[in-house]
Formats: sequence, C-alpha cells, structure tokens
Amino acid sequence: MILAAGQGKRMFSPMPKVAQEVAGRPLVRWVIDAAAALDPDSVVVVVGHGADRVREVLPPRVRTAFQEEQLGTGHATGVALAELGELDPHDVVVILYGDTPMLGSELISELASLEADEALRMVTADLDDPSGYGRVLRDDNGNVVGVVEDRDATEEQKAIREVNAGIYAVRAGKLAESLGQVTADNRQGEYYLTDVVGILAATGNKLVAVKGSPEEVAGINSQDQLAEAQAAKRREINQRLMESGVWMLDPERTYIDVTVTVEPGARIYPGVHLEGETTVAAGAQVGPDVFAVDSTIGANATVWYSVLRSAVVGEECVVGPYASLRPGTVMEKGSKIGTFVETKNTTLAEGAKAPHLSYLGDATVGARANIGAGSITCNYDGYDKYETVIGEEAFIGSDTMLVAPVTIGDRAITGAGSVITKDVPDDALAVERGDQKEIPGYAERRRARKTAAEAEA
Repeated sequence: MILAAGQGKRMFSPMPKVAQEVAGRPLVRWVIDAAAALDPDSVVVVVGHGADRVREVLPPRVRTAFQEEQLGTGHATGVALAELGELDPHDVVVILYGDTPMLGSELISELASLEADEALRMVTADLDDPSGYGRVLRDDNGNVVGVVEDRDATEEQKAIREVNAGIYAVRAGKLAESLGQVTADNRQGEYYLTDVVGILAATGNKLVAVKGSPEEVAGINSQDQLAEAQAAKRREINQRLMESGVWMLDPERTYIDVTVTVEPGARIYPGVHLEGETTVAAGAQVGPDVFAVDSTIGANATVWYSVLRSAVVGEECVVGPYASLRPGTVMEKGSKIGTFVETKNTTLAEGAKAPHLSYLGDATVGARANIGAGSITCNYDGYDKYETVIGEEAFIGSDTMLVAPVTIGDRAITGAGSVITKDVPDDALAVERGDQKEIPGYAERRRARKTAAEAEA
C-alpha cells in the first residue's frame, strides 16, 4: 500500500504533491515502479486531496482507496486495509509513501523479506539533522521498541539521529490487530502508523530495522526538495545513458526524462531538454539548446537551437538553428528545416529544404523541392485550415505567399514576391506582381522639401 492522500501544503501548488513530476514521471509512479520488483499480489494507493488528479497518473493495475478525512497515517493504513479485504494473517503488507521517488527496489525487497519469526521490518536512516522526523527508540540491547514523532519527542529523544522513514513491511494479522489499538492521544489528534511499532514491541513481537541512505528515504515536501530530486534523477539517467555509449559534453546541463530513449552513439550537447516519448537514434547530434517533447530524431540527424513538439525528424535531416517544429511535422531522409523556420502538420519529402525564414502549415513538400527565404503557406482564412501541395523538385522563390488550397506542380517555379492563389502546372513558372514604376527626381525633391521644412523651424 502506498499512502498518497496528503495535500502537500508546502508545495504551494494546486497540483497534488504526489502528482508532481520528477524527470518526467509523477512522484507516486516512481514508488509504484520501485515496488513492482516485488511482484505484489495487489497495489493500493490511498488518495485524498486531489484524488481524481492522482488517479489520472496511476497505471491501470493499481487500486485506490479514498481517505475522506486525513486523520493520520494510521487511519490511512486502515482505509487501505479495508480496500484489500480479507488477508491471510501471515501475508506481508508493505507500506510506502507516495513522495519518496529515490526509494530503490533493492531496499524494498530487503524490507519485504520477513523471516518466519518477524512481525515487522522498518526502514530507518541516520540523519545529520533529524528535525521533523520521528525518532527510533531502542532498548539497552539495541532492539527497536518504538517511534516518537518529532512534535511529541522530548529534548533527549530529539537528540537521536536515527529516524523512522515511515516505510514498513508487516504481517497482515499483526497490522490489523495493532491498528485497532492506535489512538489519537497526541498533539495533532491523529492516528499515527508509527504507534504500531511500539504496540508490537510491547507485546513481544520481533521487529527489525533495515538501514537506508538519507537520500533514498527522503520525502518531497517543498519545491526545493522537488528540485533536488530532479537533479538526483537526472544524474542517474545521464549516468546510465553514458555507460551505454551516449556521448554528453556536459551532463549537468542535460535534462532527459526517464521516458526518453537515446541510443548508443548519439551525441548530446548542453542545454538539451528531452521529454515525453522522445527517441534519439544512434549518430544523431542534438543540441546545443534543444527542447524536444514526444518527438523522434533519426540516425545521423542534426538538431540544434530548436524546439520540437510531436515531430518526426528522419535520418540525416538537419533542423535549426532557431527552428520550431510543431505537431504533425514529418521530415523524411535528408530534408532540412533551417534558421527561423516554423512548420505545423507538414511533411517534407526526401531531400526537400526550407532553409530560412519560412512558415509551412498544413503542407506537403515534394522530394528535393526548395522553399525560398520568406515564403509562407497562407493556410487559414479565419475559419478553416487548407492544404498546400508542393511537387517534387519545385522551386519556391523568395517571399512567395502560397494561398491555400493550392498545388504547385513538379519542377514548377514561383517568382520571388509572388502571391500564388491558383494551381501551377508541372514545369511552369508562376509570377504574380504589379508592374514596377520609377518616378524620376523623386528623391531629390523629397530632400528639398525636408531641407525647407527644417529651415522654417
């Protein structure tokens, strides 16, 4: 069971704390995925604040239990037990928190490996500053006998550095029995799950503490802690990628979500942000300064100083600098989208080029066609979108306005500065301009008027 009903007031965010993302994955999903190593019979997430939002980020196999009133961790555990229904008394129930993204599968597995004579295992950690955490109480023989919350601890108890991480594995029968004895007789008036430890110890049950690192058990309660977790996960992800053969110039300035796939042999430069279901193939060069979400970057492609959103960049393509590829952009092998070019719902066939200063929306550009600087597809009339089709090896002159719906034939040419409103046949030249006029002496007369005006002033 994963307790995830808290509001997370210190986050100062309308989004529930456990739905906040770290490296492209919600906090609670990190915990669920770590617990998956145990192959549990059931996973129950206790939801409360922002329950619907939390449910949206949970995988299908996970059940939820709704905690209508947040009356403490003991109460939340009882809600989860009720959702699980009847259990064998010897079943092992693992209790985790939804805000501990650094928790690893190995530690959870060790926690859950109860010996036959053990009633409970708990994760503890030694902190330099244990403020805010429950302290682990031991007897003279070193046996765990209880946990006292920070707000209820004496000054002597507050000096204890070993803290309770709130992470347990306990026999189902012992858990149900001890929860029934937990009271809200404390400063907060809440039912503490930690009281189960003292209750079981007092009745002679064997309790075992499993040590975790401070980083692994740390909960996320504020934006600065969220940022620290982000940095830690980024280091993990980047380290794993580099070990697989991905080259990175500066891993500390490279931001890759856990959902992203980067093949060995890719080269990643600083300032790169790869998010969502993005994939980068071997030999691709990405960056500096690229943002790509849910996009594909093909083998030996180059993308730099650019933004990609749900775009497909094929093999040996070139994107940027300063290009914006919006959803629906598809670049086939060897095509180019260059400096200050924006595309949307547009396909560039093999070898097609839009080198600079263009907008292509709702368009199909044929193989080896060239789009001149300053050319745009006028695809929107204020109500509907229309398609532009540009044929193979067509040449679109600079500053051409293609007013959709319109088709430019194979090998056709448009003259610079033209506004094309009609289809252009294959191999034709289309020019649409007004006749150029010259007015002799105009500049001289203009200067004279300016000089006279200044003299009068």
